[in-house]
Amino acid sequence: MPLQDSYFERDGGRIAYRITGAGRPLGYAHGVLLSRAGVRGLKLFDIEAVADGRRLLTYDQRGHGRSSGRPRAEDYLFENFSRDLLGLLDAVGIDEPMDFVGSSLGADVALRSAIAAPQRFRRLVLMIPPVAWETGPQQARNWYTDAAEAIDSDGPAAWLDRWAEGEPLPIFADYPEFGFTPDVPDELLAPILRGVGRSDLPDPAEIATLTHPTLILAWDTDPLHPVSTAEKLRELLPNATLHISTSVADIKTWTDRTSAFLVD
Repeated sequence: MPLQDSYFERDGGRIAYRITGAGRPLGYAHGVLLSRAGVRGLKLFDIEAVADGRRLLTYDQRGHGRSSGRPRAEDYLFENFSRDLLGLLDAVGIDEPMDFVGSSLGADVALRSAIAAPQRFRRLVLMIPPVAWETGPQQARNWYTDAAEAIDSDGPAAWLDRWAEGEPLPIFADYPEFGFTPDVPDELLAPILRGVGRSDLPDPAEIATLTHPTLILAWDTDPLHPVSTAEKLRELLPNATLHISTSVADIKTWTDRTSAFLVD
């Protein structure tokens, strides 16, 4: 019989989550427009394999996958996703320091939550941290607000068609499994993208206070998840290690790298 989700409600969002296994707690948070199912479909990283012998918490971010949300951009600021996680940890009673893996948006959730409650985390894994701390008019993260405007003007169906026809990142040019359909309701696409486009990683000075052992995993050729962000995080975090992948084959080592990093 398939496992069923449980739900946690907070500030207009109904967060679908699942806890499996037993042992030291481990959490995982996915990126923008994805979901737990979407991450599995990419066949790049296997959090269930990392969680062997552990108590695993996985969930869909508000407005994504099996979680619901309101059509308000303010709900999808990075800060609010972090509040979702900390509220969820309270609700499920995880109070011992946990290991946490976050991808893209999930990397910000990991950083921001550890800044707010450092005692709740043991080790962090930051996968493809998003573009951050940009200045000037030509910013990569303008993609999010430009996409939201296109959705409003042309409609979600037309935007999703263009998404499906878009060229893959160079690193994934020969990897057809990387293509995915956003796992977000049509009415939430624009608000989510606007909220994310208005967000940034935490202040560098706050990040520099984190002493948790941290593994940073980045891939090349992605302007929304540039290597430069990963390199800056390695400089800021006093106990961080960085690995950069330049091929799909190397990205597929991230499951084993994460497992080895989180060994007791």
